[in-house]
Amino acid sequence: MRAVILEHLYEWSKKPYQKFLKKNCAWNISVTELVHYPEHSLGFHLGAFLLKHRFEIQPKLENHDVFHVLTNTGISVPEEISMQYYLLGNGKKSLYLFTVIGIGTFLYPDCYQLFKKAYQKGKSAYRFHHLDFSKMLEQPLGKIQSAFLIQ
Repeated sequence: MRAVILEHLYEWSKKPYQKFLKKNCAWNISVTELVHYPEHSLGFHLGAFLLKHRFEIQPKLENHDVFHVLTNTGISVPEEISMQYYLLGNGKKSLYLFTVIGIGTFLYPDCYQLFKKAYQKGKSAYRFHHLDFSKMLEQPLGKIQSAFLIQ
């Protein structure tokens, strides 16, 4: 039931968030184009992630899926919340992040240790949340992760 509540909130808020709060431009790239990047690249791994989970690219929200790839975070609701904790530890601040953390912590108090661990990992990494990943799609995923100490 907890997951259903958060999924409904996400679906309800996604379109207004994309339209009114996200100021960046959409990448205008397809999943097919991503999987044609070199095999070890961020672009390839992003495409593989999207295919594996049968996701479409969400315009202006592409970084969210990049964060999944970089941090090797799954897509369950507790993992989604933990990724927001990771990003908070990395210095990211946004209305979406604070909303997910607030509601998620309230609904999943049993996952506190997971959230705390993710936050600590984010703090120990060099700041990467603000990067323009659309310009880094050809870079090797492992090189990006090691350069920013992303665990």
